[in-house]
Amino acid sequence: MSDNLAFDELPLRIDGPRGNAWGLFGGKDECGMLNFLTPERINAAAKEIQHGIRIPTDLPLDYMSNPCFGRSAFHQNIKNKAPRSVNDDTLQFNTQISSQWDGFRHYGYQDAKLYFNGHTLEDLLSTKVNGIHAWVENGGIVGRGVLLDYASWAEENNIIVDHFSTHAISATTLQTIAAERKTELKRGDIVFIRSGWTKAFSSLSEAQAVALAEHSSPPAVGIESSEETLRWLWDGGFAAIAGDMPSMEAWPCQDTEFWLHEWLLAGWGMPIGELFDLERLSAECKRLGRWSFFFSSVPLRVPGGVASPP
Repeated sequence: MSDNLAFDELPLRIDGPRGNAWGLFGGKDECGMLNFLTPERINAAAKEIQHGIRIPTDLPLDYMSNPCFGRSAFHQNIKNKAPRSVNDDTLQFNTQISSQWDGFRHYGYQDAKLYFNGHTLEDLLSTKVNGIHAWVENGGIVGRGVLLDYASWAEENNIIVDHFSTHAISATTLQTIAAERKTELKRGDIVFIRSGWTKAFSSLSEAQAVALAEHSSPPAVGIESSEETLRWLWDGGFAAIAGDMPSMEAWPCQDTEFWLHEWLLAGWGMPIGELFDLERLSAECKRLGRWSFFFSSVPLRVPGGVASPP
């Protein structure tokens, strides 16, 4: 089936929930939009390497001593094997307490109780289907990355952003940023959106960070949950989308009919990256006047994994 299916042709499986693209790459597919990362596109993406500068985009696993959404904090235990000068360590952490990829087991359609390609919770608990290991077995998330720096654009345009409120970024605004930066968006791109959330979080006091973590559903800046946003994402043919906010969409979701977590993860199979560290990347892109780059990420190869550090 063609990957140029029009947005108005969704849902693809008419007996399934709104917006689904189930079966676009076959009924047994577990990689979704990562199928757009073809050898031809990856080869073209390699040409983005012009300066040889390597920039990490993941935060430390212990970035949040009090993680949001009730998640347990990171813990490391170092075991010394005396009398030898040898150490081992064990790590205990929730895969979504720092920079993360949300896998297709993470979020389903809330009313239909179904996950990507129509799988049920029973399917997920009794098999490894839709596990994040499938991405790794197919080479990970590797291709052309593009940064849309909303935080810098908002500052340049005297727009005040309250990062800890439900501040929605529209698709029109993201298109404007790309146009003003003379950045072409291409099919198969891995799109990064810098909202400034992690920078704002880093400036909080310990008491403020604890208060935020204690909020059952902490408000946050993010992309607008709307049909316009979904059309832009679908028509762009992006392989994955990531941001520096704790939830891709402005939180709490403003319109559950167009809930991005449902449509992207359960409907299309588009990986969502959250809490990425985009500060150094932003500074380097601005210095060079280039907003596209080669990107490589191989998540943890956990069979049946729900999510993973990048």
